[in-house]
Amino acid sequence: MSSSPQDARLETLLDEAEHALDEGAPHAALSLCTQALELDPNHPGAWFVRGDATRALGALEEAADSYRRAALGRPDHASSWASYGLVCFEMLDLTEAERGATRAIREDPRSPEGWWVRSLLAEWNGDLDGAERCLLHARFLDPVGYPLPARLDDDEVEQLVEEALTELHPDIQAYLENVAILLEELPAEEVLRYYDPPASPLELLGFFSGHSLMERSTEDPWSNLPPTIVLFRRNLERHAGSRDELVHELQVTLFHEIGHFLGLSEQDLEDRGLD
Repeated sequence: MSSSPQDARLETLLDEAEHALDEGAPHAALSLCTQALELDPNHPGAWFVRGDATRALGALEEAADSYRRAALGRPDHASSWASYGLVCFEMLDLTEAERGATRAIREDPRSPEGWWVRSLLAEWNGDLDGAERCLLHARFLDPVGYPLPARLDDDEVEQLVEEALTELHPDIQAYLENVAILLEELPAEEVLRYYDPPASPLELLGFFSGHSLMERSTEDPWSNLPPTIVLFRRNLERHAGSRDELVHELQVTLFHEIGHFLGLSEQDLEDRGLD
């Protein structure tokens, strides 16, 4: 049975929206999804692609609502549930994240996205072995989409940090003598909520806490307390496609946080290629 002109138009709009996303044009994709939903306000595919577009634009609440509508419109679509779970995880709504991952795997036990979100939740809860098992399962189902990250142990990170510091001017090295440089697996929730809106638990690679050199004052003894730089190993590993990329990402993140210690703004860091 042939499709109606409206159905054909709707499918064309969604194809164009997905192409726009592939080309890195989420605003265009969102506009096309809006047109598709004007034709059919309940179309699950249109809501799903809208979720992808709004997530690419950083509008996580809108993305979660779009994925939820897509999942409710087509409850057997595991990718909608998994995407909903992932966005909820990024918003630190862990209950809904668990719901999305569980429903995705229930609808399709071979959903790599569902197993990946479950690995993130296990990792967040400190179950690193369980997280590794879920990640291995996602990789088994989709080796290209979910590769195993390169790993660095504590000794390797310490050596890389020391090597990176030797590249700095001696004056900066002297300033850093009283700065603690720490390694943690993941950012704590209170660190993520330091930002407004809260930082994604997947995106934060490092964190500087304390007063910068520019903020120190003899009139405020608290401003002279030793500051801290923290590197988040799991996120650094996740962002790198290879060991060489991981080493580079660690160095860039370290220099980024040192820049904050020196009093540089985000724009200053971006201008120096340290964004």
